[in-house]
Amino acid sequence: MKIAIWLRIKLKRSFDRIKNENLKKNALQAIPFWIASIIAGLAAVLYTKLFVAAEHLTTYAFNQHSWYLFILSPICFVLAWWLVHRFAPYSRGSGIPQVMAAIKISSPRSSKAVDKLLGLRIIFIKVLSSLVMAIGGGAIGREGPTIQISASIYKFVYQILPNWWPKVAKKNMIVTGAAAGLAAAFNTPLGGIVFAIEELTKTHFSYYKTAIFSSVIIAGLSAQALLGPYLYLGYPKLDGLSNSIFFGVAVVAVISGLLGGAMSKMILIIFEWKAKFKFSYHHVLFVVGCSLILVTLACLVSQDVLGSGKDIMQKTLFTSDKYVSWYTPILRIIGPLLSFTTGAAGGIFAPALGAGASVGSLVASWFKVSDIDTNMLILSGMVGFLTGVTRSPFTSVILVLEMTNRHNVIFHLILAGMVASLVAIIIDKHSLYDHLKLQYIKELNMPEQTEMTEQVDQAANKPI
Repeated sequence: MKIAIWLRIKLKRSFDRIKNENLKKNALQAIPFWIASIIAGLAAVLYTKLFVAAEHLTTYAFNQHSWYLFILSPICFVLAWWLVHRFAPYSRGSGIPQVMAAIKISSPRSSKAVDKLLGLRIIFIKVLSSLVMAIGGGAIGREGPTIQISASIYKFVYQILPNWWPKVAKKNMIVTGAAAGLAAAFNTPLGGIVFAIEELTKTHFSYYKTAIFSSVIIAGLSAQALLGPYLYLGYPKLDGLSNSIFFGVAVVAVISGLLGGAMSKMILIIFEWKAKFKFSYHHVLFVVGCSLILVTLACLVSQDVLGSGKDIMQKTLFTSDKYVSWYTPILRIIGPLLSFTTGAAGGIFAPALGAGASVGSLVASWFKVSDIDTNMLILSGMVGFLTGVTRSPFTSVILVLEMTNRHNVIFHLILAGMVASLVAIIIDKHSLYDHLKLQYIKELNMPEQTEMTEQVDQAANKPI
């Protein structure tokens, strides 16, 4: 405590010595973003290593004796749900809707509500619950949780700033933290920037651009310092695509976009049904049931139903085993449905990409196209399915491009994103994240913000 007080005094004296007002305003305002970026990047690396280790533990248990999971999974699923339910209810699920809600309601009057969505307790429970779910074989990802963790880190840095420090907007910190989190999770700096523009801010990006650019770069470099300049997936072969591949891309985009929207709709229906549960044991029974169904499918049908789905992406893109079974896309939809609706922590970004990859692979097997064209359809499925869930086609396109470093197919992927975005509207006009964002705002008893958000969303969806 004495060290903290001494440090504050030293900083204040140094601040008072600075005569250049522009330096005070600009340079000092940037420092909190830079500090938070380094912490967020390191946190993303640590979380990644723990998550990968948890998934390896599940694979090891399944390969030793698959029936182990009939004991392990129910215990892990219930424990993961209980941690969230007991200690941090708003750490459940992906974390992206919570960040969106925090940005929407951020104001001096709503600080207590924002504290429920982002904070140190959220970080701890988010990590612990998602890791336990991963050990249990849950079909979840770490990317959405990383975004909420990063936004919480930025908010914490904002809160500990001394009163005399040049003012920094809390909303700016949260938006920038979310962008930096995505960039660090996928090693996709442009994806983080586009995500902030397309999904988080919607408008007024000029207020955030400098902070976002610098924070994304610092967070990404911090992660690369430990993990190296890796690609999330790798370098799939995409040279020499056939002239007719655009037709296949469009077909895959339609199917994956509809399936992504349908999975989101089913998740919302299950959440609506679960809201009618009156007692805790109802939730426990539901969670146990989800875990047992998941394990049964893994043992009797295929292990592909377990985990984030990254292994499916890597197998179909980089091995000679290009084609999945006809039921794999179904499993990759059922897995996230069973895992995400438990109420435990866990993201849906990676599972959506895995489901899309399986759709692209299956469609490629129908047409019997070349391996290179198959890779193109797999990437198109990833973009299409993620777009169907998030309704953020450009974020999906940039993420997949940066994961593979294959910019020669940018037009193919843009086509996939736009087609998927158009067809997903048939299922629902709004994304899963938008629905959950409104739900969180309502739970926080902020009806005026809910009404404003609904009006903005309705205006955004009117035809031009």
